[in-house]
Amino acid sequence: MHRLLLIALLALCPIWAAADEPYRINPGDVLQVFVWNEEGLSREVLVQPDGDLRFPMVGRVKAGGSSAEDVEQRIVEGLGKYLKDQPVVTVSLLKIEGNKIYVLGNVQRPGEYIVNRRIDVMQALALAGGLNSFAAENSIVVLRREDDAQQSIAFRYAAVKQGQSLDSNIVLRGGDTVVVP
Repeated sequence: MHRLLLIALLALCPIWAAADEPYRINPGDVLQVFVWNEEGLSREVLVQPDGDLRFPMVGRVKAGGSSAEDVEQRIVEGLGKYLKDQPVVTVSLLKIEGNKIYVLGNVQRPGEYIVNRRIDVMQALALAGGLNSFAAENSIVVLRREDDAQQSIAFRYAAVKQGQSLDSNIVLRGGDTVVVP
């Protein structure tokens, strides 16, 4: 019993470690931007496919890959050029539509999944209904694109389900693809 509890706690460690990391905005996310005492500027904005958003008086604002706090600061800097007082800006995530992962191959329900929280590879496979009988359990990879480079991260399902190689059960990022051959 204690061994199972320990395995469960160890499996959750990558999630706990990532909990301090702020959410990174993705194209397709909808943000609520509130500018205090400037109701005409407060609005919902959609993050465009290139990761930018457009905001009155500021123009293009880089949002993709940034935290809400980063976007707040960029808008404050842009508005500060035109407003008499230092603007007070709050950026909140309204809809997390851009935080998509993909699970392909030998799973029950391959496809695109919008996730509203941090999930790891095992959880993504569960979303996809689990592996089918043709899956190569120890040949699963996570494809991750950073800038223009793509990397392949090995995931050994058979080992993780036995409580081994838990460090391969990484927390996924928006845009990651889990491939189950």
